[in-house]
Amino acid sequence: MLDPTSNSSDLPAIPGKRYFTIGEVSDLCGVKPHVLRYWEQEFPHLKPLKRRGNRRYYQRQDVILIRQIRSLLYEHGFTIGGARQRLSGEEAREDVTQSQQIIRQLRVELEDVLNILRR
Repeated sequence: MLDPTSNSSDLPAIPGKRYFTIGEVSDLCGVKPHVLRYWEQEFPHLKPLKRRGNRRYYQRQDVILIRQIRSLLYEHGFTIGGARQRLSGEEAREDVTQSQQIIRQLRVELEDVLNILRR
């Protein structure tokens, strides 16, 4: 598990899957599963799909949001309330930020593919 004080640049790339389990999101975001469940209660935008037996399935935008929350709390020192307020005030800029993160992620994945093809 990643240390909460580590930079978000140390986090692994988000795979090109449609849905992620809570364990996978925990590994991708460096946050324990119980923290993710708590954040679902505190951040209204964080709503994973729930299926059989209340199993949570997160989508890519959820993973990106969790990384943003993690960054605000662990790297920038926001409180839960402050992070919630910051995220709700950034709804207009949220799409741009998410697009930039997706583009960065795609670029990393494409570079990996290119390296594989060059071998």
